[in-house]
Amino acid sequence: MNLLVLLLLLASARSFPTEPTFPEQTESRLRFAALDEVRLLANGLLQLGHSLRDFVQNTKNQINDIFQKLNIFDKSFYQLSVLASEIKEEEEELKKTTVILKENNEEIKSLSLQINSKVEDIIKERKHLRRQVGGLEEKLSGLSQSLLSAEQVAEISTLKEIILTQEKSIADLLKAVSEQSEQLNNQRTKIKGLENKLNSAHIQETAENLDRKHQSNSLSGYLPYFTSDGSFSSDLPKDCGEVFSQGQKSSGLYAIKPHDSQPFLVKCEFTEEGVFTVIQHRHEGSVDFNQSWEKYEDGFGDFSSEFWLGLKKIYAVAHQGHSLLHIQIEDWRKEKHFMLYQYILEDAAFNYTIHLRLQTGESSSDLDEHTGFRFSTKDHNDGNRDSNCAQDYTGGWWFSICGDINLNGKCIQSRPRKKGTHWKPGRGTTIFKASKISISHLTKPQTP
Repeated sequence: MNLLVLLLLLASARSFPTEPTFPEQTESRLRFAALDEVRLLANGLLQLGHSLRDFVQNTKNQINDIFQKLNIFDKSFYQLSVLASEIKEEEEELKKTTVILKENNEEIKSLSLQINSKVEDIIKERKHLRRQVGGLEEKLSGLSQSLLSAEQVAEISTLKEIILTQEKSIADLLKAVSEQSEQLNNQRTKIKGLENKLNSAHIQETAENLDRKHQSNSLSGYLPYFTSDGSFSSDLPKDCGEVFSQGQKSSGLYAIKPHDSQPFLVKCEFTEEGVFTVIQHRHEGSVDFNQSWEKYEDGFGDFSSEFWLGLKKIYAVAHQGHSLLHIQIEDWRKEKHFMLYQYILEDAAFNYTIHLRLQTGESSSDLDEHTGFRFSTKDHNDGNRDSNCAQDYTGGWWFSICGDINLNGKCIQSRPRKKGTHWKPGRGTTIFKASKISISHLTKPQTP
């Protein structure tokens, strides 16, 4: 900008009329004018250079400031992540502390009841002693007048003072016991307040979970065949394939009644690939799958998040035939794998032994074609070997060789692998974060 102004001034100066001059004067003036223009041009370029240098310096300072703010943001984000982890650990410690406080509260309550019982016994004994002392005083008074000497009367008075002193000591003891009882009651109140404070953050969430679980697992809320007298109609479908055949086209929870079984809810999925009864679903790790044999037989979890349908119900659906076993898994790299098996499932007398033959999907050398996988949990060994795979690798599963395949282990990304959910499809072990096991019925929806 300064250079442009200088050039305009020079052009204006040349346009003004001048007085006639001699050639020598003209040559001298032109030389001096050229020097002046060079100086002006040099000054303008110098100022422009300073301006550019200042602009570059300001830009560098702004970029450095932006990098500093980004570093501060990264540090803050990392600190927040660490703080979140610490909060989660502290929450677990608070839960453990709550359990300990409850146990201490019960012990304090028991001690308080014992102390109160002893206080009542002491009060009764004091009243009885007072009555005896009163009767003794009357008898001694009568005897002192007729039989006792002065020395005996003095001795009796001394004994009376001793008794009064003991009575005072008993009164002081009762007072101390009463104060201690009051302190115990105050401590119980504080412990109760602390328990309420620790549990207050979870009360609403627990209530919502219970309400949601009640809504999700209640049969009567989903039964169109629930009669007015409280019994079940015999028209209930036997599986999700029959649910679809009866006209239901939306995936969701439906009540079914397989042959020789009580009615129960299942999650049916109707997709372009087919009709499925979901028997296991994991995707977030919110449900603990390291459960007992009884839990794995009856089922656990929540249909709206993660669940295991239950071996009894799985067997009731499976032994009706006309179905395949469909397994889908997704690893931590978001790669998906699927397998479709022909299968036979035996009942509880044979530890729900499963026989498999791969029909389509990724090959797994252990599961392509195998008979005799027995189900086992941490408290129920499958009987195939001396060691209990469920105790070492967590969760309940149809174990073959310990550590090869386990879809019901802990949902963890890092090692140790054997503690987590994993699958070994021939080319190496896959540690996964999500899985779904379904019974695929031989009924395929028609695409619109």
